[in-house]
Amino acid sequence: MAVKIIENNDISAVEAAPVALLDVWATWCGPCKMIAPVVEALSEEFAGKVEFFKADAEENAMLTKKLRVMSIPNLVLFKDGKVVDRHVGFQSAEELREWFTSNI
Repeated sequence: MAVKIIENNDISAVEAAPVALLDVWATWCGPCKMIAPVVEALSEEFAGKVEFFKADAEENAMLTKKLRVMSIPNLVLFKDGKVVDRHVGFQSAEELREWFTSNI
């Protein structure tokens, strides 16, 4: 399962998923580049349990504002269409694995 790209500020697919992770990032952000392969690997591990999405903060400025994203990378966890938790900054695979497990 691949990480799906959000375009045009449209998170309807995120909100429709039972459990979804939205990674808000930017091309110039070093920690965003570091966490991208971690998120990609976890999308395979949690296939069928968590749907994974990513949104470029600059290309989706209205979404970034709506979600009140102040720092990136910003990992927003949705459950049944609602934001239930978020992590800001780099997180290890183990930290994210524990976070998912406690929320799904």
